[in-house]
Amino acid sequence: MAEFLNDLPSDEIARIAGCLKNIEELGFDSPRVQFRQIKGSLWEIKIKTSRSGYRFFYVCIQKKIIVLLHAYKKQSQKAPKQEIELAEKRMMEVYDNESTYLE
Repeated sequence: MAEFLNDLPSDEIARIAGCLKNIEELGFDSPRVQFRQIKGSLWEIKIKTSRSGYRFFYVCIQKKIIVLLHAYKKQSQKAPKQEIELAEKRMMEVYDNESTYLE
C-alpha cells in the first residue's frame, strides 16, 4: 500500500490521507468518500481527487478496525476482476492472521 501511495503526486497523497484520517475519526459518516460492498466481507472505499479517482479495498476486523488490502487508480466504471482477486487473496491472509490486527 505504501509503495502505491508513494508513487502518487504529493497533492493526491494529501487528499487521500485526509480522507483516510476522516474515516478514522468519523467512521462511515465521513464526508467526500463512498463505501460499497464488493463481495461478502470485501468492501471498497471510493476517493476522488482533482486528477483522478482511487479505490481502496478493505475488510473490517471486529467492529472498529479497518484493514486496507489493496488500492488502485480508477480507470473504468467497474472494478477490474484481477484487482478484486488480489484483494480477496489479501483478505484471506488477514483472516488467517486476524490476531495480528487486534489491540
